[in-house]
This record gives sequence, structure tokens and C-alpha cells, in this order.
Amino acid sequence: MTMDKSSPGFPKVRLRRLRKNPAIRQLLQETRISVKDFIYPIFIKEGISVAEESKAMTGVLKYPLSGLIEEVQDCYDLGIRAFIIFGIPSSKDESGSSSFSEHGIVQQSIEALRKAFGDQIVVISDVCLCQYTLSGHCGILKGSGVDNDLSLDLLAKIAVSHANSGSDMVAPSAMMDGQVKAIREALDSSGFDDTIIMGYSAKHASSLYSPFREISDSSPSLGDRKTYQMSFLNHREALREVMMDIQEGVDIVMVKPAVPYLDLIRRVRELTNLPLCAFSVSGDYAMIKAASTQGLIDEKQAVHEMLTSIKRAGADILITYHAKLISQILDGE
Repeated sequence: MTMDKSSPGFPKVRLRRLRKNPAIRQLLQETRISVKDFIYPIFIKEGISVAEESKAMTGVLKYPLSGLIEEVQDCYDLGIRAFIIFGIPSSKDESGSSSFSEHGIVQQSIEALRKAFGDQIVVISDVCLCQYTLSGHCGILKGSGVDNDLSLDLLAKIAVSHANSGSDMVAPSAMMDGQVKAIREALDSSGFDDTIIMGYSAKHASSLYSPFREISDSSPSLGDRKTYQMSFLNHREALREVMMDIQEGVDIVMVKPAVPYLDLIRRVRELTNLPLCAFSVSGDYAMIKAASTQGLIDEKQAVHEMLTSIKRAGADILITYHAKLISQILDGE
């Protein structure tokens, strides 16, 4: 028998009872983010002696190699333990040769971090060619298009060079078909079978990457990346991309960008039990920073809400330029 809600015996439900003070709200909090969830992106630029600020991302710096350890130490003191390194070389060529050089800027950065911090931090390296090629594309051009298989050979070579320098985890972001398989085989045959691969499994051709391209000097000199990065219109295709990475032996999958793709993060979470990373990209950072600078929003509250939404959607790991700020927020809770 269904009880008549208007009858005297029907209990008075007040969900507000569960929100009446901060201690109760915290006790009943369903989604929790931790400083241990974050990966902090760091840009290291070759040929500079003092840090340079990004024009598009206020507060984000390009560091010289000499400034790397101090920056990571500052993050470490906040509780951040994982870092993804993006290199900005002093010279580029058609084949992006500095990307796999033994003395490349990323390779030197990895070695410096490993020497200074040992196994106390997780060192992750971005594996791509866009910062290193004259074309600014994520693979090698053949004519007017990117040659997928030729690019695979170079991506594998980059990954092995990073592992040889001491990287815990390589993160191929070029969106070449078969990149995880090629890199896994190259790592294993070189004795780096313990090196983790975090695939940029569903990386979309997004307008939200523009600030990153400014800071990393990686805008394409011709055309765009829509022939290899995913269309944001195709949900099922994104799931196929994730499944392909899983079949090729990826250890961690990723959805990028995160905020406009919370529905996809949820679907991927339901698809696999592999660790799931989501990348809150440079456009997220720039928009929140711009709005907060104009006094339109509270930056701390907006960042906390945004990153919580990504975790709530199902992500285990969050790459965010706001890692230092959110770590300070969480420390004050």
C-alpha cells in the first residue's frame, strides 16, 4: 500500500538536515579529490636562464632546466607527487630529431628529477613531435599529410629515450594509429618492460588547446590536426579509440579535454577497469583565470567545482595546471 504523503503518518523528509553545518556536509561528502590525484604539467625550455611567463596562461611559466628542481620541490611541499614534462627545444627540424636526442631538454629534465628525487615522485614524459618539428604537427609530414607509420617509428624512439633517462611513464599524445603497440614493443625489446604507458586514448581536436600551443610553440604551420585528433562530434568513435589502446597494451587510458567530455569519461569508466586519467586542458585554465581576473567568478571555488566534476564523472587521475592552487585549497579544508 502506498502511503498518502498528506497523511499524518508520512515522515517529513528534509534533505537539508544533511547539510546543516560544515562538519556534517564533510562527513557525508560523496566525491572526494585529493592532492594525490593530480599530475602537474611543467614546461622546460631550452636556451633560457630565467623563467618566462606564458602570454596566454597567466601564472604558468616556462622554466629553464636550472629552475626545474626548485619548482618541483615547491609542488612536492604541497603534496603533489606526479609531474608530466613538456619540452620546448631551442631548434627544430623536419624530423623533430631533438625529441629523441640523448641530450634533449626532456631527457635532461628526467635525469635531473630522478637524481634529485629518486622514487619519491612520478616522472611522466609527453611523447609527441609537435614541439620539435618545423611543421608543428604531431607526426612526420609526407607531402601535405602526416605519415602515420613513419611517425610510429619516431614516437617509439622518443619513448625509449625517455625511459632510458629514467621516466616512470611515457604518455604518447600524437594520436597516431598503433602508437601504443609500437611503443610497447620498442620499450620491451629495449629492456624497459616496467615502463608504464599512459595513452592519450581519446584526444579530441579541440579549440581549448590554443593556450598550450602558445606556451609550447607548437601550432601547425599548415593545415590542422583533424586528420588524426578525434572529432568532438563522435562519441562511439572515441570508445573505439580507447578500446584500441587497451588491445595494444596501454596501462592507463585518458580522455582529453576533460570538462566538455564528462559524459565520455563516464562511458569510459563503465567500459574498463583500467586507471582513467582526464586532462583539464590549457583552455580550462585560461578561461577560469580570465574570468577571475575580471572579478566575474571566484577562482578557488570554480577550480574546486570543476575538478570535482571530473572526478565525479569517473576519472582516477587529473592532469591540471591548477594543481598547486587546488592543493592549497584542499590543505585549508
